Amino acid sequence: MTMMDLRLIKMDTSHYYRLNSGLMKKISHNNKIFFDKFERVNALLSADIIKRHLSGEITAAFSIIKDKKVENIVIDYNGTDDAGFYHKAQLLLRKEGFLNWTAYKSKTRGHLHIYIHKGHTDLLEAHFLAKTLSAKLEKVAPKQWRVFPTNDVPMDFNILILPYEVYAKERGSYWSKHL
Repeated sequence: MTMMDLRLIKMDTSHYYRLNSGLMKKISHNNKIFFDKFERVNALLSADIIKRHLSGEITAAFSIIKDKKVENIVIDYNGTDDAGFYHKAQLLLRKEGFLNWTAYKSKTRGHLHIYIHKGHTDLLEAHFLAKTLSAKLEKVAPKQWRVFPTNDVPMDFNILILPYEVYAKERGSYWSKHL
């Protein structure tokens, strides 16, 4: 994984979240109880922090929401058949007109994060797109994912652990000639 691969995500690097092995904070949201395992660190998400994360010293995460704007819609797949899911997801994304995305491997084998590079998108529109994509994915694959951003969890829970390796990339209009 190179820093250029991570720059495709366009992360907010003004702060980051670190996995806290100690006490968890209890948060109530929409009549549900959540336990926050991450603590916010008000320091830059620097190349050194990213290197420590990739080497396994710490677990770092970042928020996908900045100033009520979103750069990426993210599909967090937590199943076992990453190749099969990616194939179905890429066909759906192409059909829906999304041409730029990057899939990353997470620490757990078989898990993927697919970052759909949408650009500077309003949070309400991003919620709508995420729910629409999730509903369309449910028609072609078993529900083993979550789509971010979501308003089903507290705002501070719209965070993702930094990816570890690039799985696949899709750029530009290469496939548009086949549509």
